[in-house]
Amino acid sequence: MPKHLISIHDFSKEEILKALSLAEEFEKNPSRPIFRDKVIASIFFEPSTRTRLSFETAANRLGARVIGFSDAGNTSVTKGETLKDTIKMVSNYADLIVMRHPLEGSARYASEIASVPVINAGDGANQHPTQTLLDLYSILKTQGKLTNLKINMVGDLKYGRTVHSLLQAMSHFSPEFLFTAPEELKMPNEYKEYLNKLNIPFRETTNLEEGISDSDIIYMTRVQQERFTDAIEYERVKNVYSLRQDMLENAKPNMKILHPLPRVNEISQDVDNSKHAYYFDQAGNGVYTRMAIITMLLGVNEL
Repeated sequence: MPKHLISIHDFSKEEILKALSLAEEFEKNPSRPIFRDKVIASIFFEPSTRTRLSFETAANRLGARVIGFSDAGNTSVTKGETLKDTIKMVSNYADLIVMRHPLEGSARYASEIASVPVINAGDGANQHPTQTLLDLYSILKTQGKLTNLKINMVGDLKYGRTVHSLLQAMSHFSPEFLFTAPEELKMPNEYKEYLNKLNIPFRETTNLEEGISDSDIIYMTRVQQERFTDAIEYERVKNVYSLRQDMLENAKPNMKILHPLPRVNEISQDVDNSKHAYYFDQAGNGVYTRMAIITMLLGVNEL
Protein backbone atom coordinates (compact mmCIF):
# COMPACT_ATOMS: atom_id res chain seq x y z
CA MET A 1 0.00 0.00 0.00
CA PRO A 2 1.37 3.45 -0.88
CA LYS A 3 1.88 5.97 1.94
CA HIS A 4 -0.40 9.03 1.67
CA LEU A 5 -0.57 12.43 3.35
CA ILE A 6 -4.26 13.27 3.66
CA SER A 7 -4.44 14.51 7.26
CA ILE A 8 -1.62 15.69 9.48
CA HIS A 9 -2.44 12.57 11.57
CA ASP A 10 -1.02 10.46 8.74
CA PHE A 11 2.44 11.55 9.89
CA SER A 12 3.66 10.51 13.34
CA LYS A 13 5.61 12.99 15.46
CA GLU A 14 8.81 11.28 14.24
CA GLU A 15 7.74 11.64 10.59
CA ILE A 16 6.88 15.31 11.13
CA LEU A 17 10.34 15.94 12.58
CA LYS A 18 11.89 13.94 9.70
CA ALA A 19 10.08 16.11 7.16
CA LEU A 20 11.32 19.28 8.87
CA SER A 21 14.88 17.95 8.92
CA LEU A 22 14.70 17.11 5.20
CA ALA A 23 13.24 20.56 4.47
CA GLU A 24 16.26 22.10 6.18
CA GLU A 25 18.56 20.03 3.93
CA PHE A 26 16.65 21.10 0.83
CA GLU A 27 16.82 24.76 1.85
CA LYS A 28 20.63 24.48 2.03
CA ASN A 29 20.72 22.96 -1.46
CA PRO A 30 17.40 23.22 -3.34
CA SER A 31 18.50 21.61 -6.62
CA ARG A 32 18.39 17.86 -6.01
CA PRO A 33 17.27 16.06 -9.18
CA ILE A 34 16.84 12.68 -7.47
CA PHE A 35 13.55 11.88 -9.21
CA ARG A 36 14.42 12.37 -12.88
CA ASP A 37 12.50 9.21 -13.71
CA LYS A 38 9.32 10.24 -11.88
CA VAL A 39 6.11 11.94 -13.03
CA ILE A 40 4.04 13.92 -10.53
CA ALA A 41 0.40 14.78 -11.23
CA SER A 42 -0.81 18.14 -9.96
CA ILE A 43 -4.61 18.10 -10.15
CA PHE A 44 -6.38 21.17 -8.78
CA PHE A 45 -10.18 21.22 -8.86
CA GLU A 46 -10.14 24.53 -6.94
CA PRO A 47 -8.11 27.75 -7.48
CA SER A 48 -4.67 27.97 -5.92
CA THR A 49 -1.58 30.10 -6.40
CA ARG A 50 0.99 29.37 -3.67
CA THR A 51 0.17 25.71 -3.04
CA ARG A 52 0.10 24.70 -6.70
CA LEU A 53 3.15 26.71 -7.75
CA SER A 54 5.23 25.65 -4.75
CA PHE A 55 4.38 21.99 -5.34
CA GLU A 56 5.28 22.27 -9.01
CA THR A 57 8.50 24.10 -8.11
CA ALA A 58 9.28 21.39 -5.55
CA ALA A 59 8.72 18.65 -8.13
CA ASN A 60 10.88 20.45 -10.71
CA ARG A 61 13.71 21.00 -8.20
CA LEU A 62 13.60 17.26 -7.50
CA GLY A 63 13.96 16.58 -11.24
CA ALA A 64 10.44 15.16 -11.69
CA ARG A 65 8.13 15.99 -14.57
CA VAL A 66 4.78 17.59 -13.75
CA ILE A 67 1.48 16.87 -15.48
CA GLY A 68 -2.01 17.95 -14.52
CA PHE A 69 -4.49 20.80 -14.52
CA SER A 70 -5.21 23.91 -12.50
CA ASP A 71 -8.83 24.24 -13.56
CA ALA A 72 -11.29 21.35 -13.63
CA GLY A 73 -13.19 23.25 -16.34
CA ASN A 74 -10.57 22.08 -18.84
CA THR A 75 -11.02 18.40 -18.03
CA SER A 76 -13.46 15.53 -18.55
CA VAL A 77 -15.05 16.44 -15.20
CA THR A 78 -17.14 18.88 -17.24
CA LYS A 79 -18.42 15.88 -19.21
CA GLY A 80 -19.54 14.18 -16.01
CA GLU A 81 -16.48 12.06 -15.24
CA THR A 82 -16.49 10.98 -11.58
CA LEU A 83 -13.66 11.69 -9.17
CA LYS A 84 -13.13 7.92 -8.91
CA ASP A 85 -12.54 7.58 -12.65
CA THR A 86 -10.31 10.66 -12.77
CA ILE A 87 -8.10 9.30 -9.95
CA LYS A 88 -7.91 5.81 -11.48
CA MET A 89 -6.87 7.31 -14.81
CA VAL A 90 -4.26 9.69 -13.33
CA SER A 91 -2.80 6.82 -11.24
CA ASN A 92 -1.86 5.15 -14.54
CA TYR A 93 0.09 8.20 -15.65
CA ALA A 94 1.94 9.38 -12.54
CA ASP A 95 4.06 8.16 -9.62
CA LEU A 96 2.42 10.53 -7.13
CA ILE A 97 -0.73 12.69 -7.11
CA VAL A 98 -1.09 16.13 -5.53
CA MET A 99 -4.80 17.03 -5.31
CA ARG A 100 -6.88 19.98 -4.18
CA HIS A 101 -10.65 19.60 -4.19
CA PRO A 102 -13.51 21.66 -2.72
CA LEU A 103 -15.31 18.67 -1.12
CA GLU A 104 -14.36 17.60 2.39
CA GLY A 105 -13.28 13.97 2.42
CA SER A 106 -12.43 13.93 -1.29
CA ALA A 107 -8.70 13.48 -0.68
CA ARG A 108 -9.22 10.50 1.65
CA TYR A 109 -11.55 8.99 -0.95
CA ALA A 110 -8.93 9.52 -3.67
CA SER A 111 -6.27 7.80 -1.54
CA GLU A 112 -8.49 4.72 -1.24
CA ILE A 113 -8.74 4.47 -5.03
CA ALA A 114 -5.26 5.51 -6.14
CA SER A 115 -2.46 3.01 -6.71
CA VAL A 116 0.16 5.73 -6.04
CA PRO A 117 0.73 8.11 -3.08
CA VAL A 118 -1.79 10.97 -2.78
CA ILE A 119 -0.99 14.31 -1.14
CA ASN A 120 -3.94 16.38 0.03
CA ALA A 121 -3.35 19.97 -1.06
CA GLY A 122 -6.61 21.03 0.63
CA ASP A 123 -10.08 19.48 0.73
CA GLY A 124 -12.74 22.06 1.48
CA ALA A 125 -12.65 23.35 5.06
CA ASN A 126 -11.26 20.02 6.26
CA GLN A 127 -7.44 19.61 6.14
CA HIS A 128 -4.35 21.16 4.55
CA PRO A 129 -1.48 19.06 5.94
CA THR A 130 1.32 20.36 3.69
CA GLN A 131 0.51 23.93 4.74
CA THR A 132 0.78 22.69 8.32
CA LEU A 133 4.24 21.26 7.76
CA LEU A 134 5.48 24.49 6.21
CA ASP A 135 3.91 26.36 9.15
CA LEU A 136 5.79 24.09 11.58
CA TYR A 137 9.01 24.66 9.64
CA SER A 138 8.42 28.42 9.80
CA ILE A 139 7.79 28.24 13.55
CA LEU A 140 10.90 26.13 14.10
CA LYS A 141 13.06 28.49 12.02
CA THR A 142 11.84 31.64 13.77
CA GLN A 143 11.61 30.34 17.35
CA GLY A 144 14.44 27.80 17.35
CA LYS A 145 12.06 25.23 18.85
CA LEU A 146 8.54 23.84 18.57
CA THR A 147 7.95 23.16 22.27
CA ASN A 148 6.17 25.30 24.88
CA LEU A 149 5.06 28.10 22.56
CA LYS A 150 2.01 30.33 22.89
CA ILE A 151 0.11 30.47 19.62
CA ASN A 152 -2.63 32.98 18.95
CA MET A 153 -4.92 31.90 16.09
CA VAL A 154 -6.93 34.81 14.70
CA GLY A 155 -9.93 35.17 12.38
CA ASP A 156 -11.81 32.39 10.65
CA LEU A 157 -11.31 29.50 13.04
CA LYS A 158 -14.55 27.81 11.97
CA TYR A 159 -13.84 27.22 8.27
CA GLY A 160 -10.05 27.69 8.31
CA ARG A 161 -8.54 24.30 7.46
CA THR A 162 -5.00 25.61 8.10
CA VAL A 163 -5.69 26.33 11.78
CA HIS A 164 -7.42 22.98 12.29
CA SER A 165 -4.41 21.08 10.93
CA LEU A 166 -1.85 23.26 12.74
CA LEU A 167 -3.63 22.81 16.07
CA GLN A 168 -3.44 19.03 15.69
CA ALA A 169 0.22 19.04 14.65
CA MET A 170 1.30 21.37 17.45
CA SER A 171 -0.40 19.12 20.00
CA HIS A 172 2.80 16.99 19.94
CA PHE A 173 4.83 19.90 21.34
CA SER A 174 3.13 21.17 24.56
CA PRO A 175 1.66 24.41 23.17
CA GLU A 176 -0.72 26.92 24.69
CA PHE A 177 -3.41 28.40 22.43
CA LEU A 178 -5.40 31.59 22.30
CA PHE A 179 -8.32 31.55 19.85
CA THR A 180 -9.29 35.04 18.68
CA ALA A 181 -12.51 34.99 16.66
CA PRO A 182 -15.99 36.50 16.50
CA GLU A 183 -18.83 34.32 17.80
CA GLU A 184 -19.79 33.27 14.26
CA LEU A 185 -16.29 31.97 13.45
CA LYS A 186 -15.19 30.34 16.72
CA MET A 187 -13.02 27.24 16.80
CA PRO A 188 -15.37 24.24 16.38
CA ASN A 189 -16.08 22.22 19.52
CA GLU A 190 -14.49 19.04 18.14
CA TYR A 191 -11.06 20.71 18.16
CA LYS A 192 -11.54 22.13 21.64
CA GLU A 193 -12.54 18.66 22.87
CA TYR A 194 -9.41 17.27 21.21
CA LEU A 195 -7.25 19.72 23.19
CA ASN A 196 -9.12 19.03 26.42
CA LYS A 197 -8.45 15.30 26.06
CA LEU A 198 -4.73 16.03 25.74
CA ASN A 199 -4.77 18.58 28.60
CA ILE A 200 -3.51 21.31 26.28
CA PRO A 201 -4.49 24.75 27.63
CA PHE A 202 -6.44 27.22 25.50
CA ARG A 203 -8.70 30.18 25.96
CA GLU A 204 -10.95 32.18 23.67
CA THR A 205 -11.42 35.90 23.08
CA THR A 206 -13.07 38.21 20.56
CA ASN A 207 -10.51 40.99 21.19
CA LEU A 208 -7.49 40.99 18.86
CA GLU A 209 -5.41 43.40 20.97
CA GLU A 210 -5.78 41.27 24.09
CA GLY A 211 -3.47 38.48 22.92
CA ILE A 212 -0.63 40.29 21.18
CA SER A 213 1.81 41.05 24.01
CA ASP A 214 2.42 37.50 25.26
CA SER A 215 2.16 35.47 22.01
CA ASP A 216 5.14 33.79 20.34
CA ILE A 217 3.21 33.26 17.10
CA ILE A 218 0.21 35.19 15.81
CA TYR A 219 -1.42 33.13 13.08
CA MET A 220 -3.73 35.38 11.06
CA THR A 221 -6.34 33.95 8.69
CA ARG A 222 -8.54 35.32 5.96
CA VAL A 223 -12.30 35.20 6.34
CA GLN A 224 -12.98 32.93 3.36
CA GLN A 225 -15.92 34.13 1.32
CA GLU A 226 -15.97 30.87 -0.66
CA ARG A 227 -16.81 28.82 2.48
CA PHE A 228 -19.93 30.84 3.38
CA THR A 229 -23.38 29.78 2.25
CA ASP A 230 -24.91 32.95 3.72
CA ALA A 231 -23.73 36.19 2.06
CA ILE A 232 -25.12 38.31 4.89
CA GLU A 233 -23.12 36.38 7.48
CA TYR A 234 -19.96 36.87 5.40
CA GLU A 235 -20.54 40.63 5.06
CA ARG A 236 -20.99 40.88 8.82
CA VAL A 237 -17.63 39.29 9.68
CA LYS A 238 -15.39 39.85 6.64
CA ASN A 239 -13.39 42.76 8.10
CA VAL A 240 -13.72 41.87 11.76
CA TYR A 241 -9.95 42.03 12.47
CA SER A 242 -7.13 44.06 11.00
CA LEU A 243 -3.64 43.80 12.50
CA ARG A 244 -1.81 47.16 12.30
CA GLN A 245 1.78 48.17 13.01
CA ASP A 246 0.77 50.36 15.98
CA MET A 247 -0.73 47.29 17.72
CA LEU A 248 2.66 45.56 17.87
CA GLU A 249 4.46 47.95 20.24
CA ASN A 250 4.33 45.57 23.22
CA ALA A 251 4.93 42.36 21.27
CA LYS A 252 7.70 40.02 22.41
CA PRO A 253 10.94 40.42 20.38
CA ASN A 254 10.70 36.83 19.09
CA MET A 255 7.02 37.12 18.05
CA LYS A 256 6.37 36.35 14.41
CA ILE A 257 3.19 36.87 12.37
CA LEU A 258 2.21 33.99 10.09
CA HIS A 259 -0.56 33.87 7.49
CA PRO A 260 -1.33 31.12 4.94
CA LEU A 261 -2.13 33.85 2.37
CA PRO A 262 -3.73 35.33 0.36
CA ARG A 263 -4.52 38.19 2.71
CA VAL A 264 -7.27 40.71 2.17
CA ASN A 265 -7.65 43.28 4.96
CA GLU A 266 -6.66 41.26 8.02
CA ILE A 267 -3.02 42.41 8.02
CA SER A 268 -2.43 46.07 7.23
CA GLN A 269 0.24 46.80 4.58
CA ASP A 270 2.21 48.78 7.17
CA VAL A 271 2.96 45.55 9.05
CA ASP A 272 4.96 44.20 6.07
CA ASN A 273 8.09 46.13 7.11
CA SER A 274 7.84 45.08 10.75
CA LYS A 275 10.48 42.72 12.21
CA HIS A 276 7.53 40.58 13.30
CA ALA A 277 6.22 39.97 9.75
CA TYR A 278 7.14 36.53 8.43
CA TYR A 279 4.28 35.56 6.10
CA PHE A 280 6.15 36.03 2.80
CA ASP A 281 9.15 34.02 4.08
CA GLN A 282 6.63 31.45 5.31
CA ALA A 283 5.29 31.03 1.77
CA GLY A 284 8.86 30.53 0.51
CA ASN A 285 9.34 27.72 3.03
CA GLY A 286 6.58 25.83 1.22
CA VAL A 287 8.92 24.71 -1.55
CA TYR A 288 11.45 23.03 0.79
CA THR A 289 8.76 21.44 2.92
CA ARG A 290 6.91 20.06 -0.08
CA MET A 291 10.17 18.73 -1.52
CA ALA A 292 10.60 16.86 1.78
CA ILE A 293 7.05 15.45 1.68
CA ILE A 294 7.34 14.26 -1.94
CA THR A 295 10.70 12.66 -1.13
CA MET A 296 9.35 10.77 1.88
CA LEU A 297 6.21 9.53 0.09
CA LEU A 298 8.36 8.28 -2.79
CA GLY A 299 10.30 6.20 -0.28
CA VAL A 300 13.50 8.21 0.22
CA ASN A 301 14.28 9.11 3.85
CA GLU A 302 17.96 10.04 3.60
CA LEU A 303 19.70 12.42 1.18
